[in-house]
Amino acid sequence: MLLMAQIVTGLVLLVHVYIVLLETVLFRTRGRRVFGLSKEKADIVQPAMSNQGCYNGFLVAALAIGFLHPQAAVASAFTTFGLACVAVAGLWGAVTVKRTILFIQTVPALLALLLYRL
Repeated sequence: MLLMAQIVTGLVLLVHVYIVLLETVLFRTRGRRVFGLSKEKADIVQPAMSNQGCYNGFLVAALAIGFLHPQAAVASAFTTFGLACVAVAGLWGAVTVKRTILFIQTVPALLALLLYRL
């Protein structure tokens, strides 16, 4: 189960790298299209999206440290923290923004957490 947990966690990490890029450096092009925003609306929300992208970058960092830290206990703590944060953020996004966020963020993060515990 550990291998499956690591694979799912890696997918969560990669999805969040993509989200960071969409919300920051790609926001005015690809990000605007993915989020379905007009140019005018994108101009208004761009600073908030960039800030949100920064926070998603911290989630990426926590999960990356979980993969890379040489001490198993520290790596596990970062992975658990990162996945729990992704799950909560996804739940909040599903409630406040779009329901599909639940399936893009929360479900995979909870699945990874469950697989680590089996």
